[in-house]
Amino acid sequence: MTEENIQHVFGQVSKSLALEAAEPPPDEAALLALIAERVAELLEHQPEYLMSLLYRLDVLEEKIAPVMRGHSEEPLPVALARLILERQKQRIETRRTVKPHPMNRDEADEWAW
Repeated sequence: MTEENIQHVFGQVSKSLALEAAEPPPDEAALLALIAERVAELLEHQPEYLMSLLYRLDVLEEKIAPVMRGHSEEPLPVALARLILERQKQRIETRRTVKPHPMNRDEADEWAW
């Protein structure tokens, strides 16, 4: 992941997860560790809130369920952090590759109420 992408992902998840780091981590592994640390705190103290955050971060339930059932070789906080990180990376790639085309006036009129 590029430094720019790390900064972007950090910006997105730091708001949602209330990460305490003042600066983006230097690499993806450090970002994963930072997210995993916060996920561990939330798992222990606010598990319902964590599930709500996963939903808002658009992490698919189909991916969360096996991890929550222990079907991951990684510790639970790391596995959930990896899902969060992977989803954010997908979102960056989608924004990079899918460019909306501007509507012309006729198309805009079709959507008018």
